[in-house]
Amino acid sequence: MALPTLSALVAHTHPPSDAAHHDDAHHHDHGHHHAHGSGHGHHDHTHARHSRSLGFVFWLIGSCTLVEAVGGYWSGSLALLADAGHMFVDTLALALAYFAHRLAKRPASSTRTFGHSRLQVLAAFVNSLLLLGIVIAIVVEAAQRLMHPEPMSHPPIALGVALAGIGVNLLAAWLLHGGEQDVNVRAAYLHVLSDLLGAGAAALAAVIVMTTGWIPADACLSLVVTALIARGAWQLLSHSAHVLQEGTPAGFDSRHLSHHLIRAIPEVEDVHHVHAWSLTPNETLLTLHARLTPGGDPGTALSAIKSILIADYRIEHSTIQIEPADCADDHAKCAPTHLT
Repeated sequence: MALPTLSALVAHTHPPSDAAHHDDAHHHDHGHHHAHGSGHGHHDHTHARHSRSLGFVFWLIGSCTLVEAVGGYWSGSLALLADAGHMFVDTLALALAYFAHRLAKRPASSTRTFGHSRLQVLAAFVNSLLLLGIVIAIVVEAAQRLMHPEPMSHPPIALGVALAGIGVNLLAAWLLHGGEQDVNVRAAYLHVLSDLLGAGAAALAAVIVMTTGWIPADACLSLVVTALIARGAWQLLSHSAHVLQEGTPAGFDSRHLSHHLIRAIPEVEDVHHVHAWSLTPNETLLTLHARLTPGGDPGTALSAIKSILIADYRIEHSTIQIEPADCADDHAKCAPTHLT
């Protein structure tokens, strides 16, 4: 798949005229009910906008990498050359994020029934590892510069190129801002912020060398930047790893959900076997067993449970097992919910 042209990236895409919502319930003889719901219009428009932003930022950062590499070599600025290397890694990471975002739109198949949406989380996980690798490289380089400082041959050139890098990264950050709820865009945003800090450190180092002649300035500033990058990278790594391990969504309480359904739906006597996990940071999947009161209507109970899951918990993909009698599973796993 080729990267988009600049004209394609900046072209305006109109959102779909209708945000379709689908709710399909399937009732099987063995007592399982599967309910699926999704609002596609707004999500598709947002996904397309994020893809365009990622592609445009890729071209911006890639071009700036070449300029900084040439400028660093010409001026003799090790700080600028190091930032060019940093930006080269980030360019690769942005390409990974862009392709993952595009692949995530591929339809589901018989071997990937949920599609490719988790590629975005996987890309974020890999990008966070790249960021931590950058941190280690900067620390090693800073230590070497402190032990063996080398002067800049043309500090004004280094300053001019670094300021241009700051401008480019500010534009890139602006393009990605607002999409941080998408873990893949958030990874790209962190890469751009790390580039911005690196360019700022290179500019400040050039100013200090020009005004005071203190050569180790760039090494000291690199260590400050490293601490900021490491914090964001670790948070991203932890979050994406939690999603990949199908961890419970933040703030979800299975006991609260069980109590809420029992109190709100007269046909439901007990709720157990509640399992919720994140397919992506923005999409939660859930399964549960619901035992009905004597004579309770399964269709009414299923509709009510589905409505509450969507309205109160924003869970649009759920699998619900309706039980007119006792749970067929191991009794220890089907302990009744006690209201408090």
